[in-house]
Amino acid sequence: MSDGPRPAPGASTTTSSESASLGGRRLAQPLWRQRLDRLVGLARAALWWERAWPALWLPLAVLIAFLTLSWLGLWLDLPPEGRRVGLILFGVAAVLSFWPLIRVAWPGRTAGLDRLDRDSGLRHGPARALEDTLALGKEDVGSRALWELHRRRAQEAVDRLRLAPPHPNMAGRDRFALRAAGVVALVASAFVAGPEIGQRLVSAFDWRAPAPPSPSLRVDGWIDPPLYTRAPPLMIDLAAGQQHLRAPVKSTVVLRVAGRGDVAIAPGRGLSALPAPENQRPDLREQRFALTGDADLSVRTGLASGVRLTIEAIPDRPPDISFSAPPEVNVRGTFNLTYRAKDDYGLVSAEGVVEKGEGFAGRRSLVPPPRIALALPADAQGETDTKSPVDLTQHPWAGARVRLTLLARDEAEQEGRSDTIDFTLPQRPFTKPLAKALVEQRRILVLDPDDRKRVQVALDSLLIAPERYTPQWGVFIGLRIAAQRLRAAKTDADLVDVAEWLWQMALQIEDGDLSDAERELRAAQERLREALDRGADEQELKRLTDELRQAMDRFLREFAERMQREQQQAQGDQPNQRTPDRTITQDDLNRMLNQIEEMMRRGDVAEAQRLLDQLRNILENLQTARPNSRMTDPLAREMNRAMEDMDNMIREQQQLRDDTFRQGQQRRMQQRGQQGQRQQGQQGQRGQRGQQGQQGEGQEQAEGQDGQQGDLGRRQQALRERLQELQRRMRGMGMQGEQGLSDAEQAMRDAEGQIGQGQEGQAVDSQGRALEGLQRGMQGMAQQMQQMMGQGDGTEQAGDQPGDGTAEGRSRAGQRDNDPLGRPTRSRDFSDGRVKVPTADESAAQRARRIMEELRRKLGDPTRPPEELEYFERLLRRN
Repeated sequence: MSDGPRPAPGASTTTSSESASLGGRRLAQPLWRQRLDRLVGLARAALWWERAWPALWLPLAVLIAFLTLSWLGLWLDLPPEGRRVGLILFGVAAVLSFWPLIRVAWPGRTAGLDRLDRDSGLRHGPARALEDTLALGKEDVGSRALWELHRRRAQEAVDRLRLAPPHPNMAGRDRFALRAAGVVALVASAFVAGPEIGQRLVSAFDWRAPAPPSPSLRVDGWIDPPLYTRAPPLMIDLAAGQQHLRAPVKSTVVLRVAGRGDVAIAPGRGLSALPAPENQRPDLREQRFALTGDADLSVRTGLASGVRLTIEAIPDRPPDISFSAPPEVNVRGTFNLTYRAKDDYGLVSAEGVVEKGEGFAGRRSLVPPPRIALALPADAQGETDTKSPVDLTQHPWAGARVRLTLLARDEAEQEGRSDTIDFTLPQRPFTKPLAKALVEQRRILVLDPDDRKRVQVALDSLLIAPERYTPQWGVFIGLRIAAQRLRAAKTDADLVDVAEWLWQMALQIEDGDLSDAERELRAAQERLREALDRGADEQELKRLTDELRQAMDRFLREFAERMQREQQQAQGDQPNQRTPDRTITQDDLNRMLNQIEEMMRRGDVAEAQRLLDQLRNILENLQTARPNSRMTDPLAREMNRAMEDMDNMIREQQQLRDDTFRQGQQRRMQQRGQQGQRQQGQQGQRGQRGQQGQQGEGQEQAEGQDGQQGDLGRRQQALRERLQELQRRMRGMGMQGEQGLSDAEQAMRDAEGQIGQGQEGQAVDSQGRALEGLQRGMQGMAQQMQQMMGQGDGTEQAGDQPGDGTAEGRSRAGQRDNDPLGRPTRSRDFSDGRVKVPTADESAAQRARRIMEELRRKLGDPTRPPEELEYFERLLRRN
C-alpha cells in the first residue's frame, strides 16, 4: 500500500480485480498477478480453517461420545425404548453441534491480502498496495511517476510473499486437552468391544422387542465305548442334523434330556434298550441303549425338526492264537510253548487246554486235566513270538499222549482257539528202572481207574523177586503197602492216595532229597515271575530274589554231590572220558541273579524276565559232567591272574585320563586369569604391590601344577612298566604278542612325554588311544587263552586244533565255541565271568547307559570344538 492519501469512502476506485474480470484481458494477466491471486486464495482458505476447526470439534465430540458409549455396551443394556430415546438425543446434539460451523463465513479478499502481508513480514504491505489505485494527482506527472515506482516495487515483492500454515490455536481454546481424553476413551472402548465392535454399534438402531424365552429344554447325547477298547467317548451333535457315526460294538448310547418338554426318541435296528437309572428327576431323564450292530436312531423335539443318526458298529473280532513252533522239550521234563496271539483290544488270558489223546480217550480220570497258564504277548499286534515255560513234571498226566489246544480270551469274554496238536506231555526223566515203572503205573491208575487190576498185577509182579527189583527193605515195604492199599481202595479218593504214594516212592528211589530242593527252586522262580508280572515293590522283589538265591544254592549243593558220585563211577568205567570244554559255575549263576536284581532295580522288567527265563533254562538243562580240571591247573590260574591285572590296568588308565583332563582345565583357567592381570594397567605403587602379590600366588599355583604334572607322569610311567611286565609274562606262558598292547604301550609313552611338557590336551588323546589298545589287547588275550586251554586238554588229538581241516577237528573246534548247553555263543570269545564282549546280550537299559558313558567321554575331550562340547553337554543335561 502506498503512503499517499486513501480515497474517500464515497469515492469511486477502480481495482485491478475488477479489470481482471473481463474475459478478454484475463489471458493477458502477468505472472505476478497469477501468483498473487493464488496466494490470496490460500490465505482465505487458511483463515476459514482457523475459524472452522474449533467449531468442527463440537460435532466430532458428539460422534466420539456416541461411539465410545456404543462400544462400551450401553445399547445392549437398554430396552428398545431407551435405545430410541438415546439415539434421538444424540441426533439432536449432532444437529445442534453443526450450528457454530454453519455460521462460519468465507473470508474476503481484503482479509486474505492482510494475512499475506502479516505472514510475509515485508514493509509497506506489498500485497495490499497492489490492490490500491492512485486517487489524487493523476494529472501530475511527478505523482504518476512516483506511483508507478511504488507499484513496481510492490510487484517485485510478490515473489517474496509467504503464507504460514493455519493455526487454529486449539491449545488456547482447550487448555485441559479434553479432546485427547476423548480419543483415548474411543480407542479403549474399541479394545473392550473386540470382535463385537460392529454388533454393539448396530444394536443402537435395533428397536425390536426381544424374542420370548424358549422353553428350557436341552438334549445331549454321546456314545460310551466299552472300557476294554480304551477309546474316548463319542459326542453326538444333535444340532448338526443327519449324522453317520462309527462306534465299537457293545457300546452304550446315552441320550439325556434336561428340562421339561416332549422329546420323541425312536431307536431302530441294532439298539437294545437298557434299564434306566433309578431315581430320575422329571427335569433330568436319561435313556440308554446297547449297540449290538449297525443301528439307526431318531430324536425329535417339539421345537425343532427331527435328527436321524446312523451308527456303524465296529465289530470286535475274537482273539487269534496259533502255534509258532512245535513244543520244545527240555532235559528236565519241562517244555516251552512258542505261540503268537493277538486281539483287537488286548487279551485277558491265554492258556493251554489239555485233553486225553489216543489210548485213554473216552475214559474217566481221577484228576482233571492240567490247565496251562500262558504269558500274554507283549506285542498287541501279534507279530512277535511269545514263549512260555511249562512245568507239568509232577502232574499225573505227565508222559501221556494228549491233545493240546491253545485258548485265548479277551475282555469281551470271546475265545479264540488254535489248531489242536497231538503231543506227549513230557515227564521228569527217571534213570532207575523201578522209579520209571512206578511212575508209569501211577499214570495208568489216574487215567484209567476202571482198569486198576492192571496196576494191581504190575505191583504184585514187582514183589515176586525182591532180591532183584527191590533189594532195599524200605522200598519193598513201600511197594507192599501200595499193593495192599490199592486192593483195599473203595473210592476215587483212595485211588488218588495210592497214586500219590507211588509218586513219592519214585522220587525217593530216584533222587532222595534232591527233588525237594528242586521243587523249592522252581517254586521260588514262579514266585519271582508272578511278582514281576504284577509289578511288585522293590522290597518284595529283593526278598524273593534272596529266596531264589538260597533255593538255588541248596539245589546246586545237592546236585554237585550227585555229580561227584556219578563222576567217580564214570571214571572207574571210562578213565579216558573227555571233560567238557566249558562249564557253568555257581559264580556265573550268582552273577545272573545279580543282573536280574539290577534290571529290577532299574525298572527294566522285560529284561529281568528274559534273564530269569535264561536262568531257568540253564538250571533245567544242566547235564551231568565231571568237574573241569582246568580250575586247578597252574597255567589257568596264571592266565586268570593276567586277565585280572589287565582289567585293573584299564581302570587305572581311565582314572589317570580323567585326572589329566582336570589338570588341563585348571591350567587353562589360570592362564586366562594371568592374561587378564597383564591387560590391567598399573594404578599406583599400591596397585603394583597388590599385582606383585597376585603374581606370587600365581607362581605358587604354577609350582603346584608342576608337582601334579610330575605325579601324573610317574603314574603313567608305572602303568607302562606294568604293561611291559604283563607282556613278558604272556610270552613266558607261550602266548603271542598282541598288537593292541603294543599300540597301548606306545600311546602311554607319548602321553608320558606330553604330560611332562604340559600338553594335557594331547596327553588325553594319547591316553584314549592307550585305553583302546588295552581293550583290543584284552580281547586278543582272551581268544588266545581259550585256544591254549583247549589245546592243553590231554584227551584232545591233533584234529582238535583250530586249524585242523578234518571234519572231526572242525566239529570239536565248533564245540569250544558253544555254551555249556551246546548252543552257539554270540561273541565266540573266552569268558570266565570277568571278560565281557560289548553289546553281546546287552539290554536296552545297558545300551543306553553305554551311550551316556560315551557322551561323557567325548565331553571330557578338551581338543574338540566348543560347539561340539556344548552339544554333548546339552544332550547329557536333557537326559
